[in-house]
This record gives sequence, C-alpha cells and structure tokens, in this order.
Amino acid sequence: MAFQKLKQLLVFSIFFLGVIGYSQTEIKNKVIDTLDAFPIASASVYIKNTTIGTVTNIDGNFVLQVPKEHENDTLIVSSIGYSTYKTPISEIDNTQEIYLKEEVASLEEVVLIAETRPKTGNDIVLKAIERLDRNLPDSSYIQKGFLRHKERNKQEFKWLIESAITVYDSGYTSNSSDYLKINVDQVRKSYDLRDVDSIFSYAAYKNQKSRYKLKPKDINRRSVSKAQLVKAIRWNDTRVNGLQNLFQGKLNVLRNVKNAKALFGDDILDKHQFELDTILVDNERKLYKIKIEGSKDFVGLDTKGIFNEGFVANGWLYIYYDNYAIKKIEYELIAASDAQKVRSKRLFDTQVNHKLIMTYIEYQDKMYPNYIYYETPKLVNVGLKPTGKISKEEEERYNKEERYYYTIQEILFSEIILDKAQTQDALMSEWDPDIFASKPYDKAFWKNYNILLESEEDEQLIEDLSRRASLFKD
Repeated sequence: MAFQKLKQLLVFSIFFLGVIGYSQTEIKNKVIDTLDAFPIASASVYIKNTTIGTVTNIDGNFVLQVPKEHENDTLIVSSIGYSTYKTPISEIDNTQEIYLKEEVASLEEVVLIAETRPKTGNDIVLKAIERLDRNLPDSSYIQKGFLRHKERNKQEFKWLIESAITVYDSGYTSNSSDYLKINVDQVRKSYDLRDVDSIFSYAAYKNQKSRYKLKPKDINRRSVSKAQLVKAIRWNDTRVNGLQNLFQGKLNVLRNVKNAKALFGDDILDKHQFELDTILVDNERKLYKIKIEGSKDFVGLDTKGIFNEGFVANGWLYIYYDNYAIKKIEYELIAASDAQKVRSKRLFDTQVNHKLIMTYIEYQDKMYPNYIYYETPKLVNVGLKPTGKISKEEEERYNKEERYYYTIQEILFSEIILDKAQTQDALMSEWDPDIFASKPYDKAFWKNYNILLESEEDEQLIEDLSRRASLFKD
C-alpha cells in the first residue's frame, strides 16, 4: 500500500513539475498599432500549431518562454481587428517592436452574400450556443496555466498571489461541479496587508457561525487578534474568490450553459439582447462583433450568503463567421435594481459588480479557454459616521481611498494535454484548488514558466508592496 501511494505521488510530481529543467528561448517584446503607434493590449502571442503562448498587457508588452523543441517554429501575433504577424522564431529580434495593421471586413458585403444565414445578433448568438457541443471540447483534457490574484484599494496593493495551476475537465457535456478539478502546483506570493482592515470579513464569518449578529462598526479592532482575522479572511476568500467559483459557477458562461439557471441558458433572451455591430478580422478569419445589452429580466448569480442579484448585462461577443465558434466574451454585470444600486454604491462605490473577459484558442478543431480576466469589488469594512472624536487609526480605516477594495484574477493557459494516459495518471492523486494556502517558493520552477507581464503602473505598486517583504517567499 505504501509503495502504491509513493508511486502515485511520483507520477503526480513528474506530471506537474515536468516543465523544470528544459532549456528555453525567451521572447520579450511589444506589440504596437502601425497607424497611431499605440500599444495593443490583449493581443495573442503563440507558437503555431501549439497552445504555448501568452497575451500582451495594457502596455502592449509580453514575455514568452519558447521550449527548445519549438525554436525553429513560427511565432504568430494576432489581435481582433488587426492583420496577423508571422515570423520564424529563430529570426525574432527582441529590440524591434512588432507592428500590427488595422483590418476590418465589410458588414454590408457579408450580409448580402449570406442570405441563408442568421441576420440579427440574437439569431447569431443562438446559433453559436446551439453549436457549443461541436465547438467546445467533447472529451477530457488537462490545461496548465498561470494565475495572478491581486487585491488593492484606490491607493495601494494589499495582496498579491501568483500560482501555477492545472485544470482537468471531462468535457462540455458533463457537469463541471462533478467533473472539473483544479490543482495549485506552485505558489509565489507577497506579504499580505489585509489583516489591517478586514473587519467586515471577520463580522461576516462570525455571523455565519453564531445566532448573535455582529455589526462591523461595533467591533473594536484591538480586541480581534491577527489569527482571528486571518481565519475569517481565508473563509471569505474561498467563498468569494475561490477558483471553484470561477470555473464551476455561472460566470464560466459557455462551459456551464447547461447548468440550472445558466446565464446563457434556455432563457438567454429574457436576460440579454444581442445586436450585430460589425464584422472584424482575427487571424485571417472573419468574425461577428455583437453587442450584449440588457433585457426584460434582471441577471443574478445565486451566490450563497451574498445578495448577488438585480444586475443588467453589458459587453461584447466575438463569434467566428465560418463555424459560429465564440472567440471572446467581454461581460459585465451592472447594478440595475433599486436594492442593488443602493448596495453597490454604499458598499463598493461602483455600479459594476462583475467584469469578465474570456478568450478562447482553437486547437485540433475545438475551442479551449486561453485567457481569463475577472474583476469584482470586495467589501472589507463599512463607512463610519462618527458622533464624537475618533482616533487617527479609525479615521484611516474609514477613509474613502482606503475603504473600497477590488479583486482581480487573471489566468493564462499555455498548455493543453489531450493524452488519455496522462490525464488518467493525474487523476490518481488528490487535487488541491486552494490558491490561498502557503507553499515553498521553487525558484527553478518559475525560471522557465510562462507568466503574464504586469502593466508598468501595477509593477510599480508591486515594487512598493515588495519593499515591506519579499514577493517570493522561500
């Protein structure tokens, strides 16, 4: 029995850490619009016929580690609405920036020719949903990727985690809550400053465990130990920002379309209306650009213990013209009901409660998740209307710039594994989705792992945070 467990652990370790030790070629560059010389954000950068790649940050910058066996392959840089850049990896000059030229298609020309095709935005989206079973993976696969989780208020970063993760999915036709697994392989993270002002998390945690209700304004920070705050913070992290919520919940809009009360379920047109905007080009293929608008019913997420209802949806869908595969989703939930408007303004100082971007990459005729961006405000304390003199500490605690937090999670997938033997071997071991658990920092692992570059502005804030403690914990 002990030998069998040791064998399983060895298989699991080799599978998840196999990236270590391979020599790499680093490509570090910037993607720019030819016309106005502005940086192009969210451009796809990848090795042809593979899923090894990254995306550019808001400054147009990217870094990509190219395994030795792909050094003679072709690098592709593409962005919706632009021409595609292709060049042999061996000929890349990191000192020469990459320029993309804007390219659009004619909406009128396409509509006239396509007389038998759906004409309206609603009909195009319904066609795309109908074809999800053809376009999404229909069998099990594993993806390996990079996660960045950060929390900040209007002044500074409070927390930063960077993780290497692995996701197993049995395919679109199965229920993600039963057949989708997540493992955190490696973690590197910053000093956590949130214990200073996470009184609301503590109150919410205590109220879940007791019949007596606490109000955050009545809690004396000096009477709460750091250990108590940390326990409450971790409980709230998992409840609100755990990876299970992102992958198994409603916001995984396409993957979970068959779930009960899905956002894009049978009643999709009750909660959304879709308007065809134009035809664009992506990687030499035409695609529809479709506006997402509100409809007669409010949108809700049915989050346990949280009032996550009363929203209207807004955003864009990008759908390939030839096969109706959805390339990209930009999706926001904005407070719309009277109750949600008041709650959002009072607790978050914003009406945008959820902001999601998901892009997909086509691999062996199926669309796999490639990049995920999720942003949501987060309550850590509540406003105070003092009736008497308060301490400087209490004043800072309720300062508007300090009070309102938001959390951002970014995930970049850079490898897809379809081999049945490898997926079955990986399933033999336990999977741990906890991105908040401490783990030792493995410098050798991160040296060759593909990550997302931070924006220049956020990088400065990270440096400011890192001065208090090292980003990388040994």
